Amino acid sequence: MDEIKYNPNVDYGTPGSQSTKQVTLIVDDRQITVPEGVSVMHAAAVAGVMVPKLCATDSLEPFGSCRLCLVEIEGRRGYPASCTTPVAEGLVVHTQTPKLADIRRGTMELYISDHPLDCLTCATNGDCELQDMAGAVGLREVRYGYDGENHLKAAKDETNPYFTFDPSKCIVCSRCVRACEETQGTFALTISGRGFESKVSAGNKDFMDSECVSCGACVQACPTATLIEKTIIEAGTPEHSVTTTCAYCGVGCSFDAEMKGEEVVRMTPSKQGGANHGHSCVKGRFAWGYATHKDRITTPMIRKSISDPWQQVGWDEAISYAASELTRIQKQHGSDAIGGITSSRCTNEEVYVTQKLIRAVFGVNNVDTCARVCHSPTGYGLKQTLGESAGTQTFDSVMYSDVIFIIGANPTDGHPVFASQMKRRLRDGAKLIIADPREIDLVANTPHVRADYHLKLRPGTNVALVSAISHVIVTEGLVQEDFVKERCEWDSFIAWRDFVAKPENSPEALAAELGIEPETLRAAARLYATGGNAAIYYGLGVTEHSQGSTTVMGIANLAMATANIGREGVGVNPLRGQNNVQGSCDMGSMPHEFPGYRHVADDATRALFESAWGRPLSKEPGLRIPNMLDMALEGGFKALYCVGEDIVQSDPNTQHVTHALENMECVIVQDLFLNETAMFAHVFFPGASFLEKSGTFTNAERRISPVRRVMKPKNGYEDWEVTAKLSEALGYPMQYTH
Repeated sequence: MDEIKYNPNVDYGTPGSQSTKQVTLIVDDRQITVPEGVSVMHAAAVAGVMVPKLCATDSLEPFGSCRLCLVEIEGRRGYPASCTTPVAEGLVVHTQTPKLADIRRGTMELYISDHPLDCLTCATNGDCELQDMAGAVGLREVRYGYDGENHLKAAKDETNPYFTFDPSKCIVCSRCVRACEETQGTFALTISGRGFESKVSAGNKDFMDSECVSCGACVQACPTATLIEKTIIEAGTPEHSVTTTCAYCGVGCSFDAEMKGEEVVRMTPSKQGGANHGHSCVKGRFAWGYATHKDRITTPMIRKSISDPWQQVGWDEAISYAASELTRIQKQHGSDAIGGITSSRCTNEEVYVTQKLIRAVFGVNNVDTCARVCHSPTGYGLKQTLGESAGTQTFDSVMYSDVIFIIGANPTDGHPVFASQMKRRLRDGAKLIIADPREIDLVANTPHVRADYHLKLRPGTNVALVSAISHVIVTEGLVQEDFVKERCEWDSFIAWRDFVAKPENSPEALAAELGIEPETLRAAARLYATGGNAAIYYGLGVTEHSQGSTTVMGIANLAMATANIGREGVGVNPLRGQNNVQGSCDMGSMPHEFPGYRHVADDATRALFESAWGRPLSKEPGLRIPNMLDMALEGGFKALYCVGEDIVQSDPNTQHVTHALENMECVIVQDLFLNETAMFAHVFFPGASFLEKSGTFTNAERRISPVRRVMKPKNGYEDWEVTAKLSEALGYPMQYTH
């Protein structure tokens, strides 16, 4: 039969099924074939029959509490809930009968009898499932008054800065509680009390003092105005939405920016998001106010000296001044005195045009990015071992893992949406190994999750740790030699095997250096090698290290030796920090590589780019950020174009950085705010926020996601346009139109 075409805008009530076995049933005289394991409600929705519901939504497991979704099934007694009734071959289901209509109206009448009838003034008027369902079941009036006990005067909880909790509008469907448990994994909410006194509770505390992490899952799940964003209350119902990509971490969540004119009313996680599947964290969901913050600079500014006050000027004057200064410095000091820095918060397109400007206009490779600083060991180490400068798996792959090995990363803090997915797999029984000097939350401070082994190594002993684990795998016969012979380089494997098998690499020999009991380390190594599908996730604790590349290569060797690569649930997975770390490296914002990780010294590669860009290019690797600063202090580096990066704030040895900037003759900063680096700038180009630009981000799993402009740039231009205008003023028009 034809594959079912799911509509992402339809809520099917209960989750789908991965089963390949098909079941055929009849729903309201319509024959429908669906995967075994789905609910009758889900099957009905596939057939285009929407059964009334309040407690059910397809992002949560069925619950069966609202009693609106009752159906009749031929040959069965009573009126089963369609959300909790699985499909079966040959079922004949009726969703619309006079008896069902009476039951649903009676049930809905009870809900409404303890609910404020202020729909016309309610912030969710027209966007309320309770309102929709009352209409769907044909309820036009309520026979019960408000004379008896009710909850209409229940006090609001306004403590959370992002949303309001109004228990007077709560129908106790438990969707918020289940979202906190199933989707987020924080377990901050519960239903306290019994019977008529049942109520949603944040552990008998207000939301702000509870375990709530403000991810917004409860707000997203709420079918009424009980949990609602404060921006909706203040601004009203959105008029339209634009799907874009979050600009915070390397997960790359998709969001629907819901708009009222040029104003963002709220950001809701998109169900279609391949990285987040409708979930979010506090930053992506609520922390977008910086885009309209009063401190944003929206007008270009220039000054002769960093001791002078800023002068506001028009774009033409600012770009002309910047171009003339760069040209002057090039003539007086040579092209080697000029460089550029990009940020891993920039889009791929912005990074590309910036590195192209530096290379094509000035003929040097003095371009760098914070992404190289934090993850170049990933790029180098994985390319040397696996052939690609990126991770091997999608985020969804973790749901097939039997063993999860986290090294030098803290997913619940750094990548919270992916961490929620990881926690679901851990609650389902996957084993967990954590190698970290810190006791991160996943060790023992996450509900229903506890690390099986916490390898609390001493800081700086990453290579020794990987060597000791490798020693156990090799000496205890845990290597998958057939896999290695078929898919890896055997001679290289032999050299690696012989090295790690040396006695000095044993857990016992390295115990004092590592600070880990040998037997604990051996047990963890055995679990990784024999526990089924084993996946490694690592972060800056591995890469921002003098031996980062060596550790990354060692991790990749572990995966290859144990055949934990090349299928779902395994692999080597770097958790990139910012939203476009992967893309910034891909786009060639590095002093030694063109876009696509092609070395500048390779003649064929250079000829290819010279042909495309129409300019001669240097074969000499350029200056990295530390080299630029050192040369500035020596008097040899005079001009810097810094796009979206605050090196004074983020780079080590602040005084060294500031003294270097003071020695430069032209510092151009392009950013949203007057950051610390801008204090030493001569030209300030106001930047555009992610809500004001179009382009792409590449997340940690190599997913390229669209960034769509949802409002006009407050500065007048998107960032790539500013760079292109500067390039044109320097005599090199790039001719891009979008």
